[in-house]
Amino acid sequence: MKTTVFFTLFVCCFLQINAQNDIKISKDIVYAEADGKKLKLDIYQPKVQKEPYLIVWVHGGAWHSGSKENPPLGLLPFGYALASVDFRASTEKPFPANIHDIKAAIRFLRANANKYGYNADKIIIWGSSSGGHLAALVATTNNNMALEGNLGDFTHTSSSVQVCIDFFGPTNFLTILNQSTPHGLNVRLPALAILLGKPLEQANELAKLASPVYQVDAADPPLFIVHGEQDIQVPINQSIELMSVYKSNNLKVQIEFIPNAGHSDPAYAKTELMEKINDFLKKILF
Repeated sequence: MKTTVFFTLFVCCFLQINAQNDIKISKDIVYAEADGKKLKLDIYQPKVQKEPYLIVWVHGGAWHSGSKENPPLGLLPFGYALASVDFRASTEKPFPANIHDIKAAIRFLRANANKYGYNADKIIIWGSSSGGHLAALVATTNNNMALEGNLGDFTHTSSSVQVCIDFFGPTNFLTILNQSTPHGLNVRLPALAILLGKPLEQANELAKLASPVYQVDAADPPLFIVHGEQDIQVPINQSIELMSVYKSNNLKVQIEFIPNAGHSDPAYAKTELMEKINDFLKKILF
């Protein structure tokens, strides 16, 4: 579930913006501590935008790798701030530790909005690949105490998000194996066993809890999905399943299928796609 090309393109975008001194970067902010590890995040803010809406970025990496470094900054030119969050890898502690960490980060970011100068009334969560899965699961479990955790100093602050952007994330662990290519299975079976702390066939109820499609209810926030039509890593049917469940609950959802795009593709960084996402967000935020 690598997104190397995706990240590289956005790094280039970041370097261009940063060269113009248009963004403020706050690095390695500790938002909580778990198992003796300091959990950190970075905040990127456009200097010209007063109190921008905040995007929380969740990186990919098959749940066991990746980091907060080099997040996508393609929406910053539209006036958003972005917080890139590190969380415990599945090799450090299995699910739901990663969700506990991300929700703790959201609580921290909401509680410290005035300190850092962004608008946290409506928070957007965005992730790609395994990060897309985690973003969608956070969004579909607003106010779910089973996944809230108790990390950090702001346990009485809301971890709810108001919009979700899911780039080609897995959504249903009970159907994904039957939808997968041999290549996908080779990557996914060991990754899911590490994520869940046991082989998938032994973790039916935990797999359901970890699957956004089983968590959707009528109170969930609007969702923007992006998936490449030639993705051999995460089956496109995973995004279709989540879209279908959203529609059946009369929830706002938009999906963009990217022709000829695989799991990592330059098309995911195009300005035209960022414009579509911005148009979607504006209808909700403003």
